Amino acid sequence: MADVTLVPPRPRPYGPAAAGWDTLRDEPGPDTVRCLGLYAKLTAGVTVVTALDGAGPTGMTVSALTSLSARPPLVLACLRGSSRTLTALREQGAFAVNVLTDDQRSVAELFADSSVPPARRFDGSPVRRVLGLPVLVEALAWSVCLVEDVRPYGDHHAVVGRVMAVEVNGGRPLLWHDRAFHALPAATTD
Repeated sequence: MADVTLVPPRPRPYGPAAAGWDTLRDEPGPDTVRCLGLYAKLTAGVTVVTALDGAGPTGMTVSALTSLSARPPLVLACLRGSSRTLTALREQGAFAVNVLTDDQRSVAELFADSSVPPARRFDGSPVRRVLGLPVLVEALAWSVCLVEDVRPYGDHHAVVGRVMAVEVNGGRPLLWHDRAFHALPAATTD
């Protein structure tokens, strides 16, 4: 005798679903201002993503960066779709992530300023090449990554990088919260 699997009856749709309307997908959602208000409440470490293009080093400030996997070691960065840095890392297949210290606010501002030419963004920051890519020597930590995947989502692209080299230094991170830079409060001893 064959095994029989009973499938419970599906509930009959009613309301908007009965008309084929997917409430979560078909609603217009909140406006951009409300979404940006939500995003401003997220606290993030501040990083500079660097790469090389035909004209030399380029980079941009990025607060949307996170670890994705330890095995294999992967990071996920979200870069503006119109970014020269995004174009460079796609063409070269590699990029570096520099985690900034709490005293590198001016570095973050310089790399975030689209009116500053890419090569000038590195002015005043000691740089060395690791696996051919520019890394900021005074960063709290840095990694050099090979591009695993790039996918567009809205006005940004999600970039997955496989970590190939890492250095971790001492210091405290620069944070971004509520549209401003912050530092962690000093540790207290009891």
